[in-house]
Order: sequence, then C-alpha cells, then structure tokens
Amino acid sequence: MAFLQLKNIQKSFGDAHIIKGVDLSIEQGEFIVFVGPSGCGKSTLLRLIAGLEPVSSGQMLLDGRDITHLPSGKRDLAMVFQSYALYPHMSVFDNMSFALKLAKVPAQEIRQKVEAAADKLNLSKYLQRTPKELSGGQRQRVAIGRAIVRAPKVFLFDEPLSNLDAALRGNTRVEIKKLHESLGATTIYVTHDQVEAMTLADKVVVFKDGLIEQVGSPLALYDRPANQFVAQFIGMPSMNMLPANALPTVSQLSEGRLPADGFVGVRPESVRVHPGLARGMSGRVELVEALGADTLIHVNIGGITMIARQNDRTALHAGDEVGVEVDPSMLHLFNREGRSLATA
Repeated sequence: MAFLQLKNIQKSFGDAHIIKGVDLSIEQGEFIVFVGPSGCGKSTLLRLIAGLEPVSSGQMLLDGRDITHLPSGKRDLAMVFQSYALYPHMSVFDNMSFALKLAKVPAQEIRQKVEAAADKLNLSKYLQRTPKELSGGQRQRVAIGRAIVRAPKVFLFDEPLSNLDAALRGNTRVEIKKLHESLGATTIYVTHDQVEAMTLADKVVVFKDGLIEQVGSPLALYDRPANQFVAQFIGMPSMNMLPANALPTVSQLSEGRLPADGFVGVRPESVRVHPGLARGMSGRVELVEALGADTLIHVNIGGITMIARQNDRTALHAGDEVGVEVDPSMLHLFNREGRSLATA
C-alpha cells in the first residue's frame, strides 16, 4: 500500500468545481512535485492534504490511517508557506520551537531538535536574531526548519521560492534537494516553475483544470509526454507544435504515422539551423536569443515559426536566410484530440 493515497478527491467552492477527481499514490520518501499553470488546482489540492480546506468528496489515507476529515493538527504533516508566516517579534529559535512548546515537549529536547535543524540549514549563528534581521532566503530556511523540528510524516511546500530573487531561488532549491536527500522524508512540493519541478522531483504530477494530466519522472515526462499540454508545458523553451498540414516536409518524416488531422511536435534541440539555403527547408531568421551557454534561434518557415536550440554561439542575425533540418527520430506525434500516438 502507498504511504499516502488520494482516492477520487474532489473540491468545489459553490458552483466552481476546482478539483475534479484526483487519484494519486505517493510512496514513503518520495519527493513529489505538483506543477501546472495558475488556477489548475495544485495549491488547492495541497491545502486539502494539509487539512486547511475540507474535501467535498473522496478519501485520503496516510500510512494506512484515514485522515480525510481529521483536523490539520492531527494529520502529522508540516507545511511551509510561500509567505514564510514567521512571528516577527520572536527570535529564530522561538519561531522554530513554537510548535514544540505548544506540544509541551521538554525544553532540553526542544533545544536539541532546533539546534540540529539549524545546523542542517546553516542557521546556527542566527538563532537569536528576529526575522527582520534576516534575508529572504534565510527566512525561508527558518520556515523550513520550523517544519523539520516537528519530524512530520510528510512535508508540504506551497511555492516556497516564489518570493525570492533568481539567485536565491537557485541556491535555496539546491538546499531543499540536499535536505530531502539527508532526511529521506516524504515531500510534496507545489510550483508553477517547471525548472524547480525538473530538478527537485522524483515524480512530477502535471495538473490542468483540476485534473492530473500525467505522472512520471521528470525525464519520462520530457521524453514521453502523454499529450500536447504536457509536451508544451514541460521543457523550456516550449516544444514546437505544428498541425499536420503546416509543414509537409516535417510531417513526411513521420513515414505515414501522423494522421492528416493530427499534430507533430519537435523539441527545439532537435531543430538544426544552417547558414544559407543549401540544406533542409528554407527559412528566415526572425530573432536570435544569445543566452551564453545556449542560443535560441527563431526561424520563419513559410509563415510558421520554429525555435531551434543549440549549445554553441552563432553569427546569424535577424533577416538571414537559412536552411532548417529536423531530427526525424525525435518527432512527437499527436492525434486530433492532442493525445500522444505513443501512448494512445
């Protein structure tokens, strides 16, 4: 039996049906990331798991125990919020130990747990500071530390890095990954950032409109998306997606496997751009994005724009005539409904 099981979970707010029947099994020690666009229901589902909102129907089991209607404090879960939610007048030590004090844990045990968590999070020298004396990244680590000292069965993270700048997000993401590997705790993490999903998760759960579109390892979703939505949501820049009749030269590479009313997808790294018109389809460069390690080249081919990604620099500029080739072994084929022909 899975460590955490969600069975046909549904949630409505009045006439708005937000979670439309979610079934999910999570194993002990897994790092699960919920990802999807704003409004897809991922944070609502996390709040249902945490007990911050009641489910409309369905069942939740944690380690064999039915927690569906238990209050939040009885579920043995700990949640880290986007907004830190620290007490501004308390020291770091008092913020991290507050829940333990309420539970009347002995003072010596509290100190041991807080100091151990602070050591893991590089907060030991800040225990007597107040939140206003800390950086954003340090405050988020305090919020994580407050969850760690409770030793819950499941950690819940609700977009914990969205308030941080890009550099801090990267650093804190690495710290969270290392912390998970150190603790081995079951973790559910909500984000709209696919980079976080790809780098943190053992399994990614992709949501759309209150339903799960696909569950799998990050690379499985990248290599074998179940439908057009997953194909274009996972990966940056997004997969090039073309109607079957848009570029016959590309469609013919499917060797008859692509329906006339279907779609063909090509990852940007599977598109090669050559100066001049000697090779491949004729196109014209619209935009070059020089990212340092990578270069993105936007090419117009007969009115259709495709993006090529290459790991070297280019002398091409907007307006240059080019030839474009697509790797036929890397095509993704979809039917009229947008389902992958590899999984249909």
